[in-house]
Amino acid sequence: MKKPSKFYILLGVVALLVILFFAAGPFYIINEGEQAVVSRLGSIVATRTEAGLYIRIPIIDSVTRFPSKILSLNGDTERIPTKENQFIVVDTTTRWRIADPAQFYRSFKTVESSYPKLSDIIDSATRTVITRNRLSEIVRNSNIINEIQVDAASQLEGLDDDVTQELSALAAGGSSNEIVTKGREKLCQEMTEEARKNEAEYGIELIDIVPRQIKYSDELTESVYSRMIKERNQVAQQYRSLGEGRRAEWIGKMENEKRTIESEAYRVSEETKGKADAEAAAIYNEAYSRDPEFYEFWKSLESYKSTMDSFDPTFSTNMDYFKYLYGPNGSR
Repeated sequence: MKKPSKFYILLGVVALLVILFFAAGPFYIINEGEQAVVSRLGSIVATRTEAGLYIRIPIIDSVTRFPSKILSLNGDTERIPTKENQFIVVDTTTRWRIADPAQFYRSFKTVESSYPKLSDIIDSATRTVITRNRLSEIVRNSNIINEIQVDAASQLEGLDDDVTQELSALAAGGSSNEIVTKGREKLCQEMTEEARKNEAEYGIELIDIVPRQIKYSDELTESVYSRMIKERNQVAQQYRSLGEGRRAEWIGKMENEKRTIESEAYRVSEETKGKADAEAAAIYNEAYSRDPEFYEFWKSLESYKSTMDSFDPTFSTNMDYFKYLYGPNGSR
């Protein structure tokens, strides 16, 4: 039996090597939303940031994949003091991405191992910014609450301009809401900038840090509510005092107007009565002037009706006043 020739032996060996080469997986695929670092014996030899089919040296080269999408990381819930030393509870969330896969691989090797360090960076930046700002800057984003109170007072209808101005001043001065110069949105930007100081070192890009929740600590909640109630009561009392003062002023104006109206009405009525009496006297004069004796007789009778009952006993009627009562043609 003939032995196989060297050619066939070499061909078999080559075929076996080719089979082993492909079996070891020389090709790898980078999908959309992925990036990868190729390392050879622990040293980085290539990075892949585009989707596609790539080749590597089997066994020697290893491929570590990272997401290229935007990732989120929730920070730890922290109890942080503000500039006024008032403690609040802050819970943040962060959006970030791997910008330099090679540097990220050198720093962390895997995404999961990066979370503790990133969480420390975010929590430190959050604490740094909050401790140097007032509580109002952290919990509010604008001064709209102050503007709403002033606008609500200035838009009351049916009031004089001076009353509206007083209410607007009361709303502006009675509110204890501090003026916000930065606001929560600006502070979030400061947190992000503070955390970005070390992002190049770790091959990441911090997009933003946003508080998911900001609330008062338990010991601060009760004092805040008590202060709010006290302030609202003070403002309410100021409104009542302003209303009582305006009420007294308007009642005084009403009484003055009432007296003016009554005085004018009395004057007009007296003028009317005087004109009526003059017209009546003129009519009487015209009527009685036609027969003066009858006029004298008639007025004497009217006088008797009103005066006879009040006279004391009279022993003599020999007087001119009784000439129509006991005259020659009168009855006794």
